[in-house]
Amino acid sequence: MAAIHSSSLSSSFKQTKATQLGGFQPLDRVHLQSKALNFSRRRCNVKPLNAEPKRNDSIVPSAATLFSPHVVEVVEKVEVEDYEELAKDLENASPLEIMDKALAKFGDEIAIAFSGAEDVALIEYAHLTGRPYRVFSLDTGRLNPETYKFFDEVEKHYGIRIEYMFPDAVEVQALVRTKGLFSFYEDGHQECCRVRKVKPLRRALKGLRAWITGQRKDQSPGTRSEVPVVQVDPVFEGLEGGAGSLVKWNPVANMKGNDIWNFLRAMNVPVNSLHAKGYISIGCEPCTRPVLPGQHEREGRWWWEDAKAKECGLHKGNIKEENLNGNGSVHVNGTVPEADLFTNQSVVNLSRPGIENLLKLENRKESWLVVLYAPWCQFCQGMEGSYVELADKLVGSGVKVAKFRADGEEKPFAQQELQLGSFPTILFFPKHSSRPVKYTSEKRDVDSLMAFVNALQ
Repeated sequence: MAAIHSSSLSSSFKQTKATQLGGFQPLDRVHLQSKALNFSRRRCNVKPLNAEPKRNDSIVPSAATLFSPHVVEVVEKVEVEDYEELAKDLENASPLEIMDKALAKFGDEIAIAFSGAEDVALIEYAHLTGRPYRVFSLDTGRLNPETYKFFDEVEKHYGIRIEYMFPDAVEVQALVRTKGLFSFYEDGHQECCRVRKVKPLRRALKGLRAWITGQRKDQSPGTRSEVPVVQVDPVFEGLEGGAGSLVKWNPVANMKGNDIWNFLRAMNVPVNSLHAKGYISIGCEPCTRPVLPGQHEREGRWWWEDAKAKECGLHKGNIKEENLNGNGSVHVNGTVPEADLFTNQSVVNLSRPGIENLLKLENRKESWLVVLYAPWCQFCQGMEGSYVELADKLVGSGVKVAKFRADGEEKPFAQQELQLGSFPTILFFPKHSSRPVKYTSEKRDVDSLMAFVNALQ
């Protein structure tokens, strides 16, 4: 049920029988080459994503080798493509140019992965190329009703059929019967995502040679900032099987979220109605919520977990690894550490002994407001301006404003002693109480933080 949007594929080719190969007659060379290419196209008719590939490569290559060596040369060029070099060549290319390149190169053996969110931009770009394209989506069984309605709207708008992939019913049944419907709130979302998303995706990609995603470098803190526009998929396998058998295209990798939305508005593209309700990043209903002013878009996903855990496993190969050097400072993939945050004269930089002393004091001369942060966390980066402004306003008020870097080797201590759940965590240390009070709201604007301080003064 491939999603096709091109008049060039409006009529289906009849399957050529293998027995007809014996009927080839020695005609002129050009005619034979044309026949060999046409036969190759017939083999590549759209097939279901979830179908196990049935390959009989011995037929067409033997005919091509016998009568048209140029066909063999084309195949060899595809296999030896240097995708690192291609990514460099396309680094400054537009999303439309990248999309056109991807569809032209892989034909019906490439498909767009559509989540039902702003990645509808991918479908619009594919539509604008005028080439045939396929779209698939992972139906986890727990999507919002608005997302299902949006799928239907997209199909009608573009005249396509989305190829839906579903999780294995037996595996879902075993997970729910063993751990309940909402186990991910207690022990993390990875197990549920593996059953409902990663495994169905793996099945889908086994029927393809390439796929197209809506990954952007600005989407997730510390995980997607080095996404290339095209790459050999480092995690999943494609039609041929084995490492390097699948190519991953990320046409909007270099776009900002605002640029995506400007494009959608300009082209009058239908969007998920959840966006109007404050949702930016949209996934399953139990694990997605609206974001508030000052929050990063991924804070609406798996909000009960650490900021760096906000990935479901579909793009595991693009997650950057952390390495700690001898001083405990964080280096990402061996690069220079992120610049520190909250560097303002009104914000006190607490060391480990400093925060420990603050914990021990029962009668303090002043109250303290402390943010537990990590420089790489975009949620922390997003609240830097409001926190610094608050610190300036509280000068001379009897409230000290401070920060404590709680990642790396300090994280276990912060989790055990400072109620760290995810970054950022904000604590208020009252003057006459040894126990700090945790700020539980997701609102991190100046007025909300000031109201929290005033309520405890």
